[in-house]
Amino acid sequence: MSEPTAIDRRARCAWGVGDPLYEAYHDTEWGVPLHDDRRLFELLNLEGAQAGLAWITILRKRAGYRRAFDGWDPSVIAGYGEADAARLLADAGIVRNRAKVRATIGNARAYLRLADAPGAFDRYLWSFVDGTPVQNRFRTVAEIPAETDASRAMSRDLKQRGFAFVGPTIVYAFMQSAGLVNDHTTDCFRHAELTSA
Repeated sequence: MSEPTAIDRRARCAWGVGDPLYEAYHDTEWGVPLHDDRRLFELLNLEGAQAGLAWITILRKRAGYRRAFDGWDPSVIAGYGEADAARLLADAGIVRNRAKVRATIGNARAYLRLADAPGAFDRYLWSFVDGTPVQNRFRTVAEIPAETDASRAMSRDLKQRGFAFVGPTIVYAFMQSAGLVNDHTTDCFRHAELTSA
């Protein structure tokens, strides 16, 4: 069970307690259905950047990512060349991993091939849950799966379309954070709020 915080005594998911940045993210963003193409693109890439790291590392660098990747404009990122990749690898404001930087540039190109109209990326991603958030009822974080049939299907399809750092576990973390699934534990105050939203 999650512990109430010293700040306001509301019970939260166990992972969302203790760090003010985590608590703010947990309380206002994680699991909220997201339908903005650019923000979905940003979040998918940040989840990929998080691979092998703690999510708090990415939260602390999120502003650096927005600056370094031109506000997550896929049309700009898709045009990045070698000089841009070198600039990014020298930028302490992001995770300086060559494979992840190259994946983000490649993902922007794949995004442009896929999303030829406003809302196209949103409709594509949400099609994997039939356009409606999956409402799970897990009592503890230990019950939450690392991947699901839907995340495996989305992962396969994204890879076929040229996206990288989109394995089924990364994709499931993306689905959780973008609100395609509600994986707040049932004792968390956000579970009921997002179930009734």
